Amino acid sequence: MARYLLKRIFYMVLTLFIVATVTFFLMKLMPGSPYANEAKMTLTQRQIMDQQYGLNKPVWQQYLIYIGGMLHGDFGTSFQYSNQPVSALIGARLGASMQLGLQALVLGVILGVIVGAIAAVNQGTWVDSTATVISIIGKSVPNFVLAVLLQYYIGLKLGWFPIAGWGQFSQTIMPTIALAVGPFAETARFIRTSMVDTLSSDYIELGKAKGLSRMEVIRKHAMRNSMIPLVTLIGPYAVALMTGSMVIENIFNIPGIGEQFVKSILTNDYPTIMGITMVYCIGLVVILLITDIIYGLIDPRIRLDESEA
Repeated sequence: MARYLLKRIFYMVLTLFIVATVTFFLMKLMPGSPYANEAKMTLTQRQIMDQQYGLNKPVWQQYLIYIGGMLHGDFGTSFQYSNQPVSALIGARLGASMQLGLQALVLGVILGVIVGAIAAVNQGTWVDSTATVISIIGKSVPNFVLAVLLQYYIGLKLGWFPIAGWGQFSQTIMPTIALAVGPFAETARFIRTSMVDTLSSDYIELGKAKGLSRMEVIRKHAMRNSMIPLVTLIGPYAVALMTGSMVIENIFNIPGIGEQFVKSILTNDYPTIMGITMVYCIGLVVILLITDIIYGLIDPRIRLDESEA
């Protein structure tokens, strides 16, 4: 297990290093300037600003400084927010994104498991067809389209919830629903397919032969075994949702890191763009590492395969 874990950690560190390197040099290739009033700046003012942010140094030195700072949790200083550290800027907005993402993940997964299980148990019936159509629609309709529809009909026409803003739980309901559609559709389709295969397994027939009721077979065997592979699906979704949805946060005016990421791109705020990218990547590789560990604990054959490779 120790060798398996060390190998996964090595891949995680290597991935982060590659992402940091690629992101840094891509930022250097972006057109435009990070200074909002560059057209009004004199050459002397530009030189002073370049010296302040270290942009007057060779690119390789800037790269080493960035990598060294990142190892200590320092993502640099924002160009657009009065010399505010990027780590503080992200930290102030991460809470809103994580709350919204967690609510959407929980809602989407729970509803997806329920709908997928109902479809599998009623395979081939109108219930199965209806659940499948709902899942396909949920997968096909972009969440920003649903967000606009919710704002217009639920927020504006019916006035049930605030159209935008943040700070009250009622303001989180519509963006949560819009974000939950993706994991709901994926989970429902995944659980249905997995349970259909599980219900046709030999041990399910054995459970029925032992006199277990239909609900006991579904609850104790089919549902439990179908849920195990769901860990792979939930991991990346958790990171994607809890680190912010750029479009949804902008539509509902939510002060999360997704909204900040869009603003940073529009203003060429290189340190903030790189910082948010690394936060997302760190969250993703950590979740994948945890997923690998869970799978290694559940199925020892995975560890054996890795040690033989």
